[in-house]
Amino acid sequence: MTKVMEGKTLAEISNHMDFIKSDPKYRHMGSWHYSTIPDGQTYEQAGTPEEGDIIGTIQRLISELESKNFTDEDELFALACLVHLIGDIHQPLHVGNGEDKGGNDVKLEYFWEDSNLHRVWDSGIINKQGLSFTEYTHWLMRTKTADKTAWQNSTVLDWANESKSHREQIYNLPERMNLTYRYNFDNIDLLNLRLQQAGVRLAGVLNKIYG
Repeated sequence: MTKVMEGKTLAEISNHMDFIKSDPKYRHMGSWHYSTIPDGQTYEQAGTPEEGDIIGTIQRLISELESKNFTDEDELFALACLVHLIGDIHQPLHVGNGEDKGGNDVKLEYFWEDSNLHRVWDSGIINKQGLSFTEYTHWLMRTKTADKTAWQNSTVLDWANESKSHREQIYNLPERMNLTYRYNFDNIDLLNLRLQQAGVRLAGVLNKIYG
């Protein structure tokens, strides 16, 4: 599996965890993509599932990359997982309420096509900007130094709690469950913020590990 990733950029390995989901060998990693913190509860009150979650897994992967003692495969595999999961934890619906599978069960129309709330936040709003990924990335990189410092001086649990804090805004849905330009307009700033924070924090973690 490592050879599949050799010579690739961080961007190219970032979706590796999604590519291997259907392989029974990696089925135990399914719960690593998310955490469940119900409304009105803290992470500590909700408890960590026995099979693990995204918060604990990110913390473990950072520790393993620093110590070079790996639980699953090798350093490149651990790095691919870390890159992916830092992205996931900043997508607010990867910190779920425990009621709708992180918005996957919230069925709706997005620009007159059947979809669900999780998919809208995973890719729908991004794709509707009509930019190439390169153009979008260059625009997102315009981040103030002060913001970078503050964002990097935070914990994995802080990242999860931020995602949870945006829940009310994300679930502010029209009665007919048909999302179009208004929903995009109301939420694009939040989505861009989470993408920027994910990138800056990933850079900070990698600098700490390899710097």
